Amino acid sequence: MKTCVRDDELTRLRPLLAAEAAAETVPGGIEAADLEQAVWLRLLELPEPPADPAVWLRAAVRAEVRRAGRRLRRERRLEPAHAGPTVEQQALDAEQRRDLRAAVARLPGRCPELMAALISGADPTYPEIARELGISQGSLGPLRSRCIGCLRTILNTRVRTAVGPGKAP
Repeated sequence: MKTCVRDDELTRLRPLLAAEAAAETVPGGIEAADLEQAVWLRLLELPEPPADPAVWLRAAVRAEVRRAGRRLRRERRLEPAHAGPTVEQQALDAEQRRDLRAAVARLPGRCPELMAALISGADPTYPEIARELGISQGSLGPLRSRCIGCLRTILNTRVRTAVGPGKAP
């Protein structure tokens, strides 16, 4: 395709087009680079060179912005329906919950009851847990820390023994 505008004219118009495109872009609308590309295409499609390329360029930028605005008003963005977790993700989540419950059952002393209360869906408060376990509310924090430490050890040991150092699962 032969261009109707000389190369030196295109070089001279490039900064003007970049500035006009940047000034006309709006958030959510056409981007400056897309706007520049559309105007360059229009210029190359002209059967003959415009009388005043700079004036034509400014008008072309505004025409492209209006065209893009009309297109955006006509088009609706379709957001993907939130289908929830995939079947694979649900299976992985269920496996993690089973592993956590099995590890909690292996905890020493009062830890299984405390951790079961903490991870339950009921979301009880500290006073409710203290009352249920028959211990003071002030000792719940330190007990919880010790239980979480034990739980971390059990879970880390399980992961290390299942995979082993330097071995792929």
